[in-house]
Amino acid sequence: MKNLLNQFEDYLLDNLPKSQTFHPYFESALGDMLQAGGKRFRPMLLLSVIKSNKSLLLKNAMPVALGVEMLHTYSLVHDDLPSMDNADLRRGFETLHKKYDEVTAILVGDALNTEAFNQISNAPLSNDIKIELIKCLSSDGGINGMIIGQAIDCYFENQKLELTQLEFLHIHKTAKLIAASLKMGAIISEYDLATQEKLYNFGIDLGLLFQIQDDIIDETLTEEEAGKTTQNDQAKNSFVNLLALEGAIQSADTLAIKCIHTLDSLDKKLKLSLEELLLKYINRHK
Repeated sequence: MKNLLNQFEDYLLDNLPKSQTFHPYFESALGDMLQAGGKRFRPMLLLSVIKSNKSLLLKNAMPVALGVEMLHTYSLVHDDLPSMDNADLRRGFETLHKKYDEVTAILVGDALNTEAFNQISNAPLSNDIKIELIKCLSSDGGINGMIIGQAIDCYFENQKLELTQLEFLHIHKTAKLIAASLKMGAIISEYDLATQEKLYNFGIDLGLLFQIQDDIIDETLTEEEAGKTTQNDQAKNSFVNLLALEGAIQSADTLAIKCIHTLDSLDKKLKLSLEELLLKYINRHK
């Protein structure tokens, strides 16, 4: 039997967004960044939680996992635009505005954003569950989640933020979508509210850890090693710019220890299911 990541990958490739149109390349552009790979981290968080408690619902949850990946991918497409990071590479491939044009990249991002919620609303799950999922994703991916984080990130380029402000930025821009992925898995598999909240808070810590690790990657790896544009954060509010490389590594190590302690405190089946996914990411740098 295929492992969970391969099952999701097959589902994604079989359900790429379609556009019935005479536009010469828009449909291809819709699928390019989805097919470009990536860790599939957010959908795998969601599916790993479900696997621990309600594995029979994994098939029904695939559209929700795809919706989360679509929303995340839209954010990357827009993040790479000339008006934001002006990046040439994403997941080892040309960014959409470089391969096609800026208008196409903007509209593909818009399309993936709305299609994410279409996927969730049509999933074979109860309407009550789907409403909770849409509330969660629209909140953490929206105005008071990823969007305000992105707005702060862009507005305060070349202006130094304090550590609490930097954490606010990245909790909203990055961590909330990771936290939402965990919580959405818990909603589908009907974990109690206390577990949902614990997983959500765990996701915030995990998201911050990943952002610090990403900042370290930008500072220390080449574009070829990272598979994306690096050395691109000089004007950005990054943890490396604020704390220096050594301070960022220390902060990442502290968060990694906290995340491991939280994992250890979870229900045994939930812990084992998440460990399988996370232990390769939650590691210390020393």
